[in-house]
Amino acid sequence: MAFAPGRPLALAPAPQIVSPETTQSVMRNVLIAMVPAFAASLIFFGLDALVVVGVSVVACVGFEYLWCRLFKLPNTAGDLSAAVTGVLLAFNVPSTIPLYMLIIGDFVAVIVAKALFGGIGRNFANPAIVGRITLAVAFPVAMTDFVAPLVSFSPVDVVSAATALAPTASELSLADMFLGSEMGVLGETSVLAILIGFVFLLVTKTITWHVTATYVGTVFALSTLAGLDPLMQVCSGGLMLGAVFMATDYSTSPATLKGKIIFAVGCGLITCLIRFWGNLNEGVAFSILFMNLLVPYIDQLTPNTPVGAEKRGGGAARE
Repeated sequence: MAFAPGRPLALAPAPQIVSPETTQSVMRNVLIAMVPAFAASLIFFGLDALVVVGVSVVACVGFEYLWCRLFKLPNTAGDLSAAVTGVLLAFNVPSTIPLYMLIIGDFVAVIVAKALFGGIGRNFANPAIVGRITLAVAFPVAMTDFVAPLVSFSPVDVVSAATALAPTASELSLADMFLGSEMGVLGETSVLAILIGFVFLLVTKTITWHVTATYVGTVFALSTLAGLDPLMQVCSGGLMLGAVFMATDYSTSPATLKGKIIFAVGCGLITCLIRFWGNLNEGVAFSILFMNLLVPYIDQLTPNTPVGAEKRGGGAARE
């Protein structure tokens, strides 16, 4: 291979793909995509949502900054990854959560799930997922202390329901669940707001549609086979939030198309197993975490064929 005179030779490990995208630009796109869901949380849960999101972001960025200063590492607090984690974790808690509990979750997400494993790109699971599960296990009452939305689009008494997935939940219309006038954590109630963010991520090519569509499609299909309302299952709980913003995380999802499909089907299957037969009303966080742990093995089983390499059936692969 010939090199142009004067061009520096790249000595870094592969891949060496040149792209104008940076961690900061990608994370900025994700933050922009979460603005509609944030706006919906303000509409339905008031200024408490602003406080929860603000505290979570400040805590996550602060923890990352202090970690870098303490261990004399390059300061990565400005790449916006910690801010994304802060918003996502805030989206995964109710507006009533005590702030000290939220800060504990932020610490687990940024320090335990990411920094201790080497920082962004080396974390074994989505940090916000780990933070949410930690809070759900440590503070189950606070994590299910949902309040009725300030704005409602139907006369249904949502105060009597825990969430749309709870066995004692009142009958909510699909319109309520699509627009967001139901009880739940901050970022999961409005499917419409999440879909607007999803379209933005697709248009900016920040993510592809494969993981999200396969995850949601798997839940839809299995719900139909189980005799349940598939649209209710798709619009309820944290499915859309997890499928759009957490299952698509670069570091914790497979690199190949086949791997992404396997990963997403696994997420959908485990989500349905927990929802239909488990003791928990919701299984999105646990399903994504479990499949995150399998990503290295999925990548090993679904490698792309290098250009020029021999296929299993003989002959060289075409470029």
